[in-house]
Amino acid sequence: MSKQKLVSLKQNKSLKKCNKLPKQVTKEEFNKYFLPSLSLPKRSKKPEIPLWRIFNYILYQLDTGCQWEKIPVKYSSKKKKAEIHYTSVWRWFDRWSGDDSLNKAFINSVKLLKDKKKLKLKCIHGDGTNSIAKKGVSK
Repeated sequence: MSKQKLVSLKQNKSLKKCNKLPKQVTKEEFNKYFLPSLSLPKRSKKPEIPLWRIFNYILYQLDTGCQWEKIPVKYSSKKKKAEIHYTSVWRWFDRWSGDDSLNKAFINSVKLLKDKKKLKLKCIHGDGTNSIAKKGVSK
């Protein structure tokens, strides 16, 4: 086997080992990495379910791209209804995306990975969402 093929095989194996974006976070991970960056209401009452569970519902919607009302919300057996309404999940997302909290959480997570020397630049995947689109199609 040629040296070039060996190098490309090693690169493919290293790309397969890349970390993937989390689809869920634990309570401890949320409290350590995300909660410090997120804004919280100062006057309103505390939500009935923990914020880390609300954050996981948001991650689910962002990962699947489903409609907000299609989020699989857990049902409370005591109350015999959903533990949270999808509009409440959306309101938290709207709040955190509107006041730049999610952006701060992203920046802090990248800084943390860099400080721990776990930032793997070989694993960056571009999907073209930042590409400039022209009107019409050129042939």
